[in-house]
Amino acid sequence: MKKEIKHIGVLGAGLVGALLSIYLRKRGYKVSLYEKRDDMRKSSSDSGRSINLALSRRGIKALEDIGVIEEVNKIMLPMEGRMMHSQDGELTFQPYGKEGQHINSISRGNLNKILLEKAEAEGVEIFFEHTCKSVDLAGTSVTFEVGASEKTMQFDLLFGSDGAFSRVRQAMEKTDRFNYEQYYIPHGYKELTIPATEDGDFAIAPNALHIWPRGQYMLIALPNLDKSFTCTLFFPFEGQPSFESLQTPQQVLNFFKNTFPDSLAHLKNIQEEYFQNPTSSLVTVKCEPWVKNNCVLIGDAAHAIVPFYGQGMNAGFEDCYELNLLLNKYSDDWESTLTEYQELRKKDGDAIADLALHNFVEMRDLVADEKFLVQKKIEAKLHEKFPKKWIPLYSMVTFSDLRYSEAYEIGQRQQAIMDEVMQKPDILENWESIDLEGIVNKLNS
Repeated sequence: MKKEIKHIGVLGAGLVGALLSIYLRKRGYKVSLYEKRDDMRKSSSDSGRSINLALSRRGIKALEDIGVIEEVNKIMLPMEGRMMHSQDGELTFQPYGKEGQHINSISRGNLNKILLEKAEAEGVEIFFEHTCKSVDLAGTSVTFEVGASEKTMQFDLLFGSDGAFSRVRQAMEKTDRFNYEQYYIPHGYKELTIPATEDGDFAIAPNALHIWPRGQYMLIALPNLDKSFTCTLFFPFEGQPSFESLQTPQQVLNFFKNTFPDSLAHLKNIQEEYFQNPTSSLVTVKCEPWVKNNCVLIGDAAHAIVPFYGQGMNAGFEDCYELNLLLNKYSDDWESTLTEYQELRKKDGDAIADLALHNFVEMRDLVADEKFLVQKKIEAKLHEKFPKKWIPLYSMVTFSDLRYSEAYEIGQRQQAIMDEVMQKPDILENWESIDLEGIVNKLNS
């Protein structure tokens, strides 16, 4: 990368593309941001996927860094833990971390609008309704379809922040020695809504992420500012029961009555919404290298993950945050920066992808398991007594600055020790008298 970098193109004006363009513009580069959809700030059309997002420490750090956190704070709702709904309607609350620690429910669209406003205020040129037709990696140029015509733009450097089905990555896939894998889980998702009550209040507790775990599938709900909840049904595409097997409004009603009975009182339009709202699939993407010539992948384009750790956006934001730190470290020497960016973030992208897949099993299945709940209580006691020596995996991923790859490795070691502990025959009855110091010494030996 010998040529001077002055003009940077960013493909995709979603959350990561908008944040990245702000960082780059603040460093003095000319930045052009391209988006195939229309301007979400001016249109009422759907702005893409609307799953509520969980914003946590890694994402917040980046938003503080670029100076928008005060505005973002106004649209966040804190969730202090998981509220489990059993089949008979019993509620169990599991805190996410220590007192005061929480993740935040936030609307993807509203956050995206704040970032686009900030990008424009910083002087980023944003071009909407520009559909990428092709990417020339050798020439660092992109051909766009704009209305009935085409135009080609050339850059000194091009970032693909254009999501799981990135056109920049697709161009890289056709090159020699590019490794690419994608994996779809057999489950899809569908959004449903719990509206505010007639009195204009939350229908269920607003300070939690609600989960109805049912083994092979689950329902979750995240609070919104208008006192509604966005619910997501994660459900197999095929088999019994599945999206395929629920074909009529009555079947849907019967299924929810039997499976998520306490949700039915609040899901006011379940029979209409179920058939109106699309069913979407969930994909994991891993690839390398992330840098080809003067073209770079970032966010979901480099490492799309399933949403079960609430880290997709946070991981993409952390990409931008770390890239900016590396530009500081190397005084904007792009060659050194991108070499280290890829080295660092590829390992972390793989780690969070694997963690997210594993957490799906935990959320839909284990969270209702007595042994699992006792293990969580033991780990909470370990963390309370030895806060620096034993940090639960969830806290390492969500509330710390540890790299995802480090959290993953420590989590594996901790789980191996906990597997031994949970083998003790009387563990469920006598877990409170367990030798905590012995467990910690084993981890740190």
